[in-house]
Amino acid sequence: MINRRNMMQAVAAGFGAAVSSSMIPSSAQAATKPTGKPKRIIFFMQNQGFDPATCIPEGLDETVSLDGIKLPEPIEALEAHKDKINIISGLHGMHTSPSHSAYFGALGGYRGGIGIAPSASTIDHEISKVLPQTALPHLCVGMDAMENMTSRPTLATLSAKGAGQPLFMHSNPNHLYQMLFGGIATGDVKRRYEAKSKVFDQIELLAGQAGMSLPSRSSDRYGSYVDGFKDINGLRERLAGVSDTLKKFAPEYGEKFTNPEFETDWHDSILDVSIAALKSGLTNVLTIGSGRGEIFGSWKGLGVTEAGHNLGHVKQPENPIWIKIRQYNCRMLVKLIDELESMPEDGGTMMDNTLIVYTSNNADKQHTNGANWPFILLGNCSGHFKTGQFTQLDSRRPINDFYATLLHAVGAPCDRFNMDKNIAGKHDSKVGPIEELLA
Repeated sequence: MINRRNMMQAVAAGFGAAVSSSMIPSSAQAATKPTGKPKRIIFFMQNQGFDPATCIPEGLDETVSLDGIKLPEPIEALEAHKDKINIISGLHGMHTSPSHSAYFGALGGYRGGIGIAPSASTIDHEISKVLPQTALPHLCVGMDAMENMTSRPTLATLSAKGAGQPLFMHSNPNHLYQMLFGGIATGDVKRRYEAKSKVFDQIELLAGQAGMSLPSRSSDRYGSYVDGFKDINGLRERLAGVSDTLKKFAPEYGEKFTNPEFETDWHDSILDVSIAALKSGLTNVLTIGSGRGEIFGSWKGLGVTEAGHNLGHVKQPENPIWIKIRQYNCRMLVKLIDELESMPEDGGTMMDNTLIVYTSNNADKQHTNGANWPFILLGNCSGHFKTGQFTQLDSRRPINDFYATLLHAVGAPCDRFNMDKNIAGKHDSKVGPIEELLA
């Protein structure tokens, strides 16, 4: 009985956090909601670090156009889209303690670490509250070794909606497909979806009634579980209202979902569901955690036998293992670009109004002080960002300033993001967005 109760509490707290649809910006400096063209932002976080030598063309040490310059082998898949990218070097995250992983601090811009709860909302969630609201404002997915995705299908290490409020990543593509497309599915997927829906309806009712008799302290905690079930059921109702649209974009549910040979089959399936969520308008903010923000991860489907922590001790430049992983990432980025470019929107395509942010939750390597935290931007988010260039910054501006720049681009300008005056005095050189990045 205790195990069953604990399981249902975890489902409510974790699953509910993952589908939370909070719509009120918590940032005191947030401005009015943006107007004009729609926007969406995708964050792709690779674990174990992002060595700048694997993405910066040889010999570049100052800002320059990429026209006529060949991209390094690990990111050569982006060559056809070179006019859409901006490779950024010279940001830092020394205040986040990123060695092994900054965890929530990578997207939060604050001190992180294993077992350390988020101290504030992360940039991806803040953006999800500013952009036009959707059925699922913020979708988080994670890719890992098969055994980890199976045993822990949801995990929270990267995104948060506030202090002590982590957001869970979905790592089992079958669960994710059922959550988003179960209502319009057939066969076993539909039957499981309907069975769970009935259970969650009943649990929400019973849980709400039971909580009324609890002492106030216990009632508050119990209320978070009730809210979790309300989030689950609320999402189901919102999805039912757009079922005709979902039918147009639901990915093919096949062997890669139900009988994967390698973990990369599940990685690909998770990406397919995420793309369908973007194209169908279910979400405007997607966070992808390859390695799920930890030091684990596996890519046996690429012929990579090294896995987990050991990968972080393999030097990345000119290393065939990391070339394969980075090329795999870039093929995923290209697929995102191509799929969004195939969708008309506002006189152009969805990609015209999208920004993809590719980086690591480990700065440049697994054991790092965060002195250099490279990023690759793809797209310009409705014309707000410069593209087709390499940008060299002076290493005096933190990742927080880049996140403030993102908020500026989506219509919620702020002086600084998650950085008080004391921390800023030690680690920041300027207030406001990074002008070198803005068009």
